[in-house]
Amino acid sequence: MNMKFISEENINKILDDLGTDQEHQTKALETLKQQQPIILAYLFTENFNAFLPKEKEYLLYLLLVIWETAQATRETLPQINDEQLSKAEEYNWSLLQDMENKRFRDRLDVFFQQTRQEDLLAFIEDALIDEEEGFVSKEAREPMFVTLKSIMDCLDGFVIPETQN
Repeated sequence: MNMKFISEENINKILDDLGTDQEHQTKALETLKQQQPIILAYLFTENFNAFLPKEKEYLLYLLLVIWETAQATRETLPQINDEQLSKAEEYNWSLLQDMENKRFRDRLDVFFQQTRQEDLLAFIEDALIDEEEGFVSKEAREPMFVTLKSIMDCLDGFVIPETQN
């Protein structure tokens, strides 16, 4: 079962709710930890050690927005496992690597062609490109995008197409 479509209005409501409310963020993080331990453990693997501390914090915040919006659209979310997350990540990296455009934003067009969650994907894109605080370096954009997109895919129940060899 898929998540319902997450609209920009849903996302903005979650952003307002999470905002700078540390207590709300802590509760969301605790719920995520209890219900999806694999997702949280994934963010603390050595793959993410190259990120600056502010980038890690921002990545976690964006994940909480995705998590909260996903929870708001479904009664129960699928339990994500390592294999699903790994497959989604591998698939998303393959799509990104196949794009020859130089500009990051242009390279993301392929993802919009196959998502059911266009507004949520646009939120991720904008959060990584247009953020005003300068939290995200150009080097961190791709891995952060792939991470968040892969988690979104797993929560949405997106079936990764079989690769053709």
